[in-house]
Amino acid sequence: MTTVYLSLGSNMGDRAENIARAIEALASHGVRVTRQSSLYETEPVDVKDQGWFLNSVIEGETDWAPTELMNVLLGIERGLGRKRRVPKGPRVIDIDILLFGSTVARTPEVKIPHPRMTERRFVLVPFAEIAPGARHPGLQKTIAQLLDETPDRSQLRPFTA
Repeated sequence: MTTVYLSLGSNMGDRAENIARAIEALASHGVRVTRQSSLYETEPVDVKDQGWFLNSVIEGETDWAPTELMNVLLGIERGLGRKRRVPKGPRVIDIDILLFGSTVARTPEVKIPHPRMTERRFVLVPFAEIAPGARHPGLQKTIAQLLDETPDRSQLRPFTA
């Protein structure tokens, strides 16, 4: 079993329900969720003209290889209704691999660690909540250190239903 960290985000429909359904789907697709961060409302970063996102990070365990896991995640996204129409635009669900054990992979299918995670508070804040001491295998820094150092100043607030 490999420990993985995944980011989940939604800014369409019932955002909290979309994330909950994605987490349920992970469990039925060979990813055992061991920890989940709180939900955070976050302003859009790349494409500003869209609704705020709801974001969370989960820790899980899986026997999938990185590329297989990515295919599983894409299948879950499709199953929950994600359609990739506008890059970085509105989405029902978005699931990204942040870390996959100590793996560093750069292939057309998968990039681990996630190449922009250090620039995104919407990833680092919930990640630091559940695993501040997790270590980025390329940078050899903890998630807490990366959060302290990120230049991102986008708005983020705890979600209250």
